[in-house]
Amino acid sequence: MVRGKTQLKRIEDTTSRQVTFSKRRKGLLKKAFELSVLCDAEVALIIFSPRGKLNQYASSSMEETIERYKRHVKNTQDSTSPLVNQNAQFQPIKHEARRMSKKIEQLETSKRKLLGEGLGTCSIRELQKLERQLDRSISFIRARKMSLYRKQIEQLKEKERTLVAENAVLREKLRLYQHQISNEDNAAV
Repeated sequence: MVRGKTQLKRIEDTTSRQVTFSKRRKGLLKKAFELSVLCDAEVALIIFSPRGKLNQYASSSMEETIERYKRHVKNTQDSTSPLVNQNAQFQPIKHEARRMSKKIEQLETSKRKLLGEGLGTCSIRELQKLERQLDRSISFIRARKMSLYRKQIEQLKEKERTLVAENAVLREKLRLYQHQISNEDNAAV
């Protein structure tokens, strides 16, 4: 079934208007969330219902986003040359992006080396350093593994003690039951 295009005018029926508001509000909040996650955007959405109820969504702090908006509006209104002001405004962001890009590249190179890839350009000293780093990592991993094994062994020993105690109780009950039956058999004879 194909829906027709909705005519954009005020819905006169109060119930229909409220239902439409509720559905569209949920859709709008969902879209705001998706935009913030997919595009890593800072999103703030404020909705007042016809009855005055507040609905809001903020990908980070609502107050910080509003303050950022106010600063941005003030900067664009105060500047005589918006293009110059925007470039000055984005310089720290560009610098931070370049710095983070270099850091990511360094981390990726380090990761490749740890995986044994791209070692052709490494000197003997770098390879020795990498080997020591891997040895330390392996020792940490082994220590963690042994700790987990010890915990599991302790849990199993505790379970064994519980089962042995339960077994002893059941044997005692069985012994008493057999003794009671033999006494009843002797009394019957």
